[in-house]
Amino acid sequence: MTTDLAAPTRHRTLRIEVLLVLGVSLGQSAVYSLVTIIARLTADRPLSQQTATLNPSQSSRPWLDLTYQLLGIGFALVPVLLAVHLLSRDPGDARGLLGLDARRPGADLARGAGLAALVGLPGLGLFWLAARLGINATVVPAALPHLWWAVPVLILSAAQNAILEEVVVVGYLVTRLRELAWRCWPAVAASAVLRGSYHLYQGIGAFVGNAVLGVIFALFFLRTRRVLPLVIAHTLLDVVAFVGYAALPRSWFDWL
Repeated sequence: MTTDLAAPTRHRTLRIEVLLVLGVSLGQSAVYSLVTIIARLTADRPLSQQTATLNPSQSSRPWLDLTYQLLGIGFALVPVLLAVHLLSRDPGDARGLLGLDARRPGADLARGAGLAALVGLPGLGLFWLAARLGINATVVPAALPHLWWAVPVLILSAAQNAILEEVVVVGYLVTRLRELAWRCWPAVAASAVLRGSYHLYQGIGAFVGNAVLGVIFALFFLRTRRVLPLVIAHTLLDVVAFVGYAALPRSWFDWL
């Protein structure tokens, strides 16, 4: 009888926990992104003539700009620490549960690089198609000043995005939903839709592309129980996008 009463109580606690973790992280981003896309779609200019900037400058003063950039990257990782902390308390061994340990560095790196190659080129194709259809804003991956710290900050930003998204949206969320007795595909769909939703500010094409990516990544995690290769893959993709945009001629990116 005690077990029967305890299960609903634990499920209710976990549901509240999931909502709170998402509420201070990417769930909040998804809500803002939804409002942003509504604003974009109801604006005077077509969506294709609007701009979405991913890494903007925060100040005209270089050292203040650098300070803001580093603070933003650091505080954005707090929800990751929260999710890992909560998993460490219940059920325990969060790093092992999520596959964030260093037991298989070579395999994780190879899988991460393979995933990046697998989704990278199709992803570029989807962005190109979305741009041609006019269902995406013009994406500016990096708008930092040309200073010595720009590239290191862009690399740190790429790693931060990867750690936050893959740990919270895949590792933490899928794990908790499975503990809440969600079946495999609904859990995968929830993770994928959330990933697409907080990219909506870029346009409808970004939602679709990231949702498809979310399905692939969530299925990979369910099969391997390792989120580290996903972090590696995501970091590589963002580093190429951010640093490439900052380093190469702007004319190369007119299709974005």
